[in-house]
Amino acid sequence: MLDGYEERSSIRPYGPAVLRLVVGAVFIAHGAQKLFGVWGGGGLSGTETYFSQLGLEPAYPLAVVAGAIEFGGGILLLAGGLTLVASLALVLEMLVAIWKVHLANGFFVGVNGYEFNLTLIAALLSLILTGPGAFSLDGRRASHAAARAAGRARLRGW
Repeated sequence: MLDGYEERSSIRPYGPAVLRLVVGAVFIAHGAQKLFGVWGGGGLSGTETYFSQLGLEPAYPLAVVAGAIEFGGGILLLAGGLTLVASLALVLEMLVAIWKVHLANGFFVGVNGYEFNLTLIAALLSLILTGPGAFSLDGRRASHAAARAAGRARLRGW
């Protein structure tokens, strides 16, 4: 028993999967705002202008990188592929966002504080620590690798 759940509970992998899907969708939406200007976003030109105002130079390449990390990282999270790499890149981007934008405004999101970014960082760290959960490319790749290793061991007579 582990905190009221059996150690190999059949529902345990679904927790990280739910978290991964929701956080992935959030990052896809924010990345699409930065890259494509959808859902009220400024697109690359608006993101470039905003980054220039923040003193982030060269603004255009950084806008492309930020949008690509959010959009691409969100897609990877949604698929559960390269979850560790995507999560680490997104944590780094959220730390920069806190440092350059939100820290001076305090904690609460209502005044453009860092509350939301901190929540996203906690979610991403949870995925780093637990793995992507059910329905993930990473999990599928790991199960195939384990099966191949078991097959090689059987061939060797172990």
